[in-house]
Amino acid sequence: MSLFRSALLSALIFGASSLTGVATAADRNVEVYNKTKTTLVAFYASRVSTNDWEEDILGDDILEPGQSVTIDVDDGTGSCVYDFKGEFEDGEDVISRKVNVCEVAEFSFTL
Repeated sequence: MSLFRSALLSALIFGASSLTGVATAADRNVEVYNKTKTTLVAFYASRVSTNDWEEDILGDDILEPGQSVTIDVDDGTGSCVYDFKGEFEDGEDVISRKVNVCEVAEFSFTL
């Protein structure tokens, strides 16, 4: 293989891997941990510009104490900043405002 073709192939491979890195930087997956002693029965993530909690992301699932779940917070708008709300089995609600899911890979509920 000629030196030119080898350099071109290397550049193409490097370029493709760079694009993959950009996609990863926009990742909005957050590992949500329940570090309480109470079961998390509902989890909401809504853009800060929204006055509605929208749907319960856990649906029929729950998050027992000590468990975690990976949640894709991407709603298709490109937004990075969300408010989180957790509802617990004992009736306690915990709200965390302005969580930047483009920078945070983990989020913990603690009481």
